Amino acid sequence: MKFRFFALSLLLLASACFAASAKPVPVLAKFSSPKPFSGERLFFVLDSLGEGGNWMEWDPKGIKDPSVANAISSLGAKPEMVWILSERKMPLFAALVAQGAGELLVFCELSALDAKPEPLKLNEVMDPNVVFRDYRQVSPNEFVHRDKENLRVMATEQRIRFAYVNPDKEPLKFDANFSTKTIVEKKALVREYMDFLKYEYSLMLRAFVQSTHGIFNWQPWHWYMPEWYSKSFIKDDELEAILAAGKSPGFFTVFKAKTVGGELVVFRANGNGFAELVITTP
Repeated sequence: MKFRFFALSLLLLASACFAASAKPVPVLAKFSSPKPFSGERLFFVLDSLGEGGNWMEWDPKGIKDPSVANAISSLGAKPEMVWILSERKMPLFAALVAQGAGELLVFCELSALDAKPEPLKLNEVMDPNVVFRDYRQVSPNEFVHRDKENLRVMATEQRIRFAYVNPDKEPLKFDANFSTKTIVEKKALVREYMDFLKYEYSLMLRAFVQSTHGIFNWQPWHWYMPEWYSKSFIKDDELEAILAAGKSPGFFTVFKAKTVGGELVVFRANGNGFAELVITTP
């Protein structure tokens, strides 16, 4: 398959928001504005309620978590945008809804994010104005993030390549004497490196997945859930073999998966501030 591109007031409630066809979802808070929210005000409210957490935008083309679909139905009106914050005991749902000449921002708590894991899939047709709306186009095939000049994308019919460069002050240390260590020491080092790669993976998700829209069928939060990503994530024995070689591999392939359509999706990091996501056609 080729990639086909087309060239305020706070009200805390103990009640529930619901529509006749949806199960009532408890409302945590509502913010109303007599005119559309400015971007600055909108994200101030999201950050305030989310306590600085990682808000992820819901993709209408993506897999529908039943809990999220129910919360959307509960609104009684089609939302302009929906976000999810998953890093808490009860995931937080936020929706922006038109209200007269203004807008309403509604927050609800969800019992869980409950979609069953599905194989990774790419959307066959992608509108660059949607996919790369947070980027500016600098050449026929190159896009640069509007807020981060060091985050770039090269997109062709055969490949999409994201690259992020943010050099670390202290390069990742590599133990050349790994093979001489005890089993306990080896396991501890593998765990230490694995924790580091999971952190790198989370940074890549923010940079590559959350800065684009409508590429994958997985919602942004699915990429963080072990039951979704673990089959394609680097394994302990793979990492131990890399460490046993006694020298830096240059790059760690952190995540590698083949999609339903046969495309290859690879996240790589060198451990020293360079990371990339490459999507290639079969």
